[in-house]
Amino acid sequence: MRLLTRRSVARALTARQFRPFITNAAYRLAQKAMPKMSETEKVALGCGTVGFDRAIFGGSPSLDHLLQTYKPALTDEETAFLANETEELCRLLNDHDVSVNKDMPAEAWDYMRDKGFFAMKIPKEWGGKGFSTMAVSSVLAKLGSHCFDANATVAVPNSLGPGELLVRYGTDEQKGYFLPRLADGTLIPCFGLTGPHSGSDATSLIGSHGVVEKRGGELGVRATFNKRYITLAPVAGVVGIGLDLKDPQGLLAGSGSEGFTVALLERGHEGLRMGPRHMPLNAAFMNGTVEGEDVWVPMASILGGQQRCGFGWHMFVEALAEGRGVSLPAGAVGAARTVSCAVGAYSRIRKQFRVPIAEFGGIQEALARAGRESYAVVAGVELMNAIVDNHEAPMVLSSIMKQSCTERGRRVVQDGMDILGGAGICRGDMNFVGNMYMSMPVAITVEGANIMTRSFQIIGQGLTRCHPHMLPLISALQSTEADAPDKFRSQFVKMLGHVFSNLGYSLSRGLGATVSSMSRSSSAYKDGDALIRHHEAQLKRLSANFAFASDLALLLGGRLKFEELLMGRLADAMGAIFLGYATLHHFSRNKDAVAGLNALAESTMLQLEHEAQTALREAAANFPQPLGAFGGFLMAAGVAPLGELMRPYRMPSDALTKEVAKMLTTPTAVHEMFAENVFVNADTRVAALLKAMPVVVEADTVQAMLKKTKREPTEEESALLQRAAELRDQLVQVDVHEAVGAPEHQEGYTRPAIVSTLRRQHGGTIAFSQQAQATS
Repeated sequence: MRLLTRRSVARALTARQFRPFITNAAYRLAQKAMPKMSETEKVALGCGTVGFDRAIFGGSPSLDHLLQTYKPALTDEETAFLANETEELCRLLNDHDVSVNKDMPAEAWDYMRDKGFFAMKIPKEWGGKGFSTMAVSSVLAKLGSHCFDANATVAVPNSLGPGELLVRYGTDEQKGYFLPRLADGTLIPCFGLTGPHSGSDATSLIGSHGVVEKRGGELGVRATFNKRYITLAPVAGVVGIGLDLKDPQGLLAGSGSEGFTVALLERGHEGLRMGPRHMPLNAAFMNGTVEGEDVWVPMASILGGQQRCGFGWHMFVEALAEGRGVSLPAGAVGAARTVSCAVGAYSRIRKQFRVPIAEFGGIQEALARAGRESYAVVAGVELMNAIVDNHEAPMVLSSIMKQSCTERGRRVVQDGMDILGGAGICRGDMNFVGNMYMSMPVAITVEGANIMTRSFQIIGQGLTRCHPHMLPLISALQSTEADAPDKFRSQFVKMLGHVFSNLGYSLSRGLGATVSSMSRSSSAYKDGDALIRHHEAQLKRLSANFAFASDLALLLGGRLKFEELLMGRLADAMGAIFLGYATLHHFSRNKDAVAGLNALAESTMLQLEHEAQTALREAAANFPQPLGAFGGFLMAAGVAPLGELMRPYRMPSDALTKEVAKMLTTPTAVHEMFAENVFVNADTRVAALLKAMPVVVEADTVQAMLKKTKREPTEEESALLQRAAELRDQLVQVDVHEAVGAPEHQEGYTRPAIVSTLRRQHGGTIAFSQQAQATS
């Protein structure tokens, strides 16, 4: 017995002594595989917040948590501002005139300044509106439904303009001087970050730098900067400029540091040049350059003062979460609502072959696609607004919102253009989609190009910031403390537990989801509660699939940072999952109030589930080296071990597509839902279409009844049919211009082709009709 005890103790001691050897070896191996993290990346990981994005990476998100935590709402004051001031601003703007003149009228500029459109996020104590994120988003969406340039103009001061940065980080003197002037419209703000050699990598600040110096005993910065693509720069009264600060003489003396620093300069500051404009496609919003060489910036003009030197990245990242996640998606909502309600109405009004084009299968396909994309955008924006209003700044979710909503918005507008045909191409007052179509690439490009956001940022940040165990693991690997290997071992064990837990969920939920999807009736969605239960189960399954696939991607180590095709596909899956939860969040809150919403929600969920399924399948099929096909096998085995049998998600059926399209082309609650917060209270084509749709629908019903009963219309019916015919004739017209372009507006101008024709006739050739008459 004693011998056995001694042997047991000996084995335990040996194992205890051997364990540090294994841990240290694994620790060193992991350190070699882990790429060196830059200071910028380290700072980024410490900025913003995590919440629902972490739940997705954890593999078990909760719809109930979303419903209990995030409840989008407007105050009475915010609702009144939308109904009055925002409506009035829209009335002051003619979208076509703005695009032709490449500026808004003076009356509109003064109205925006006087009514606080540039100060919606500035607290009331400083003279601002103090509005919620939901309110700002709603204002931007309504402006976007009518005039994209107004949307862009109002968005910047309420997102990346220095106003909110001043509120959070400014010194008392800076707040006291700038915030009242920003609030009353005296100063229009802008933010200068992007340069010729720093686009999506804006924080590299190439070409924009500063050196700490002393002049006449005063501490300051000698700055040189070259910024472009700066919205509002041509008219701004104050600009925040991002600089890469150096302190070679150590003059900061521990108060502040080198690195990304923001300078606040007013127009007219010596050496500051603002005014030249870019021409972003056909857009008219002010966008241009900010330049200066060896500009002296007193330390008092550094945002936050000397102690905030080197703190600019923190400021930028936290403000960017709102700019990317709120302002740009709000513009997509404006476009999506307009297309869904107004193009839907046009499809019912426009006839070809004596039939409303709304009855054509191709039109129904495009309309239903636009409708479900629009619903995903609307739902995502409402949820994201509520998240930000809950004092969260989720960097990963904001990136998903920016990339996914602007891309979906572009597709919605493209479908709208295809349906409108010539009415969408011919520019003028009657065209309500053309300028949207030409402006969407701007939203795709700004604040981090969508290509970069999708293929690098979402998963690159998500895996490190939102994964339940990755950040502590990285911290252990970066640590130089003696107990770092032990901390690494602890986190590594937790990581393995997370992997196998997600594998178990992925397999068990996958089997259940496959059976429920394959056995589900095509009409099951008509029960709203059953719809929610079914699709939440599918999203939980897909979340577990995604979490397991993300864990496997970590096997690539440092190479993952360069495998952007894989990260892009994982980003597609995560984006579809998040928007799926957002859609259920919206549907759960509105299903009883909006008749027919079940069909739209079902159609949207089917597409999003199919998107996530496809992205995960392609990720496994193209898993990169060095694991290659083996890595793909592991991913496919964990996500869908029975292959296509466990990939049950399909796009909406034709019957569902027709049902959704019909709701968008007839007076329904779903059509009214999309028309909410669209500017219609004026003599615009959108307003005319929405007013005419019920008339032509009633007229078509009467016409069909007359044909069926083979009788003549009554006097009242004849008047209705005549009215519908007049409306149809009126609303299919397009703009015609006597003169197009500056030369044609000049007195006495003749088009060169006509001049050439006259010259080639040598002045003596008579017209054919005259010649024929002379010879007869």
